Amino acid sequence: MFWKKLLGNSGETLAAIYLQKNGYKIIARNYKCRYGEIDIIAKEKNTWCFIEVKAIAKSKSESPFDTIGKKKMEHIENTAAHYVAENKLGNERVRFDAVGIRISAGKQEIELVKGIL
Repeated sequence: MFWKKLLGNSGETLAAIYLQKNGYKIIARNYKCRYGEIDIIAKEKNTWCFIEVKAIAKSKSESPFDTIGKKKMEHIENTAAHYVAENKLGNERVRFDAVGIRISAGKQEIELVKGIL
């Protein structure tokens, strides 16, 4: 369990750095409410992005995105709706993105998928 948490935290940090280098402004990390958690909330230009981060330490045949199921997406969507309401962002553009990170042999591969919903 310790290694999984460490991998997740490292993945979120790598994702935040990657996103910033690619023009995103990080607004919040690990936003929680009664509906769930969103790993990263950021803005890309005029769009609010709710970002799920998945990091795996496995072979190249597996994708980090394979672990994002329907139930997880529902939690992200409901949590994002709560954030939007709480921050009065109803007229703002919103998008759901995912960052997949594969860590193996001391190297990391980072992939960004925009508009996962």
